[in-house]
Amino acid sequence: MSADDTTPPNASTPTTTSPVVVALAWLLVGVPLLYGLWQTLVKASALFTG
Repeated sequence: MSADDTTPPNASTPTTTSPVVVALAWLLVGVPLLYGLWQTLVKASALFTG
């Protein structure tokens, strides 16, 4: 068994992802994350301010 047997067939060809797809993925994750963070801060401030 040689070292060439362990590499995937397409290991030498890099793939590129569209910047639009990357931006949409960040939005898909970032918007709910920011909303959850905001809600946590609002509820935590209510605990400490009375």
